[in-house]
Amino acid sequence: MSTPSIEAVLAHIDANLETSRARWFDLLRIPSISAQPAHKADCRRAAAHMRDLLTGMGFEARLSETTGLPGVIATHHHAGGNAPRILFYGHYDVQPVDPVALWDADPFDPQLIDGPDGQRVVARGAVDDKGQVMMVLEAIRATLAVTGRLPVNLTVLLEGEEECGSPSLDAMLAAERSALAADFVLVADTNMWNRDTPAITTSLRGLAAVELKITGPNRDLHSGLFGGPALNPIRALTRILGELFDENGVIAIPGFYDAIAEIPADMLASWRATGFDEAAWLAAIGLRHASGEAGRSVLEQNWSRPTAEINGIFGGYQGAGSKTVIPAEAGAKLTFRLVPGQDPDRIIDGFKRFVQQRLLPDAHAHFEVFGASPGLMVPIDAPFVRAAREALAAEFGKPPVLAGCGASIPVVEAFERHLGLRTLLVGFGLDDDRIHSPNEKFEMQCFHRGMRAEARMLAAFGVAA
Repeated sequence: MSTPSIEAVLAHIDANLETSRARWFDLLRIPSISAQPAHKADCRRAAAHMRDLLTGMGFEARLSETTGLPGVIATHHHAGGNAPRILFYGHYDVQPVDPVALWDADPFDPQLIDGPDGQRVVARGAVDDKGQVMMVLEAIRATLAVTGRLPVNLTVLLEGEEECGSPSLDAMLAAERSALAADFVLVADTNMWNRDTPAITTSLRGLAAVELKITGPNRDLHSGLFGGPALNPIRALTRILGELFDENGVIAIPGFYDAIAEIPADMLASWRATGFDEAAWLAAIGLRHASGEAGRSVLEQNWSRPTAEINGIFGGYQGAGSKTVIPAEAGAKLTFRLVPGQDPDRIIDGFKRFVQQRLLPDAHAHFEVFGASPGLMVPIDAPFVRAAREALAAEFGKPPVLAGCGASIPVVEAFERHLGLRTLLVGFGLDDDRIHSPNEKFEMQCFHRGMRAEARMLAAFGVAA
């Protein structure tokens, strides 16, 4: 039930929406493109801007220098020793804007325009992640303005290299471990289920990426003079890849599924209750049939089951016309999306054995691993998840969807590995926000409701202690 103080905070948010938007626009105007060296100074300017903004809100804020771009660390620890400790993570850097010609306006001149369902803000970083960062900070600002305090001990960490792979994050987390101590991490860099229904992302798939190269003859060969008796590495490669799945879409690597727990029946029931339209989802990508494990729904396949995907295949002549050649080598790039319980190193070792056992005579396998991280799951009965569910239901008049995510979010794994912290993923973007694309946008309705929901969650976290 809402308390008088939270109602006052929500009223403050409603009354000050335009000033909140103005502060958001100030950040959007800084072209903090971390992937492009020419914008290094702009990124540092964005970091300083956020440090000063947080200082002005009453935080103790500083830059955390790295070998790359700095992080911003700010603390507001005045709630007492028994209050929950929350680490809020976001990033101030943005994606490049290319191709610029496809933007309707300057990507760093934010535009408030009319959309089919109300006003929206169009700019690079509008939703990813400047809009969502400012949404959280404005909820904090409103709470402080109305109540004079926060119900939790809050630490803010803003990264400057998320959009270029977070090369400095591991070192920063290790160096700042004591400063970042918390009970859990709050991240607002995900989506709602739809514009009227919030979502909590409760699971992420991990990732193991590997390149397989098959070599055979010591040089490319004329297929007329050597075809038949000479090993063709493309044939050896495709033979192996063709055996990677059985007729039901099940991955044939021995032991691949051994450590996976089935999703609880009540969770599956909640997914069915979302009304997800499988046919429409497939039609949007030009397909009619799901091709994963037979007998499992699209959501189950995407959110809770592992995959093996062939992302690229190469070998032999690729030019126009014909060239009668037997190549000396052929290769493929693969990624395995992993779920909780699977050990990435064991999965890669199992794949290597699978390949070696199927090699044709004179074929040799070479492997290069590009990275491996486990799948993660947040217990839905954790106190902070329960508090978030109640707060979101109070704001939207319906419970949030407990959604899985088929992708990987490396920072979440990094928080667990370096800090031992679970992450609560609650964002307010939409699927059509054009993240990383020209004319990226964030609906004002989502920004506004997101601020209100974040204020409610902040209050609920304090009560849940």
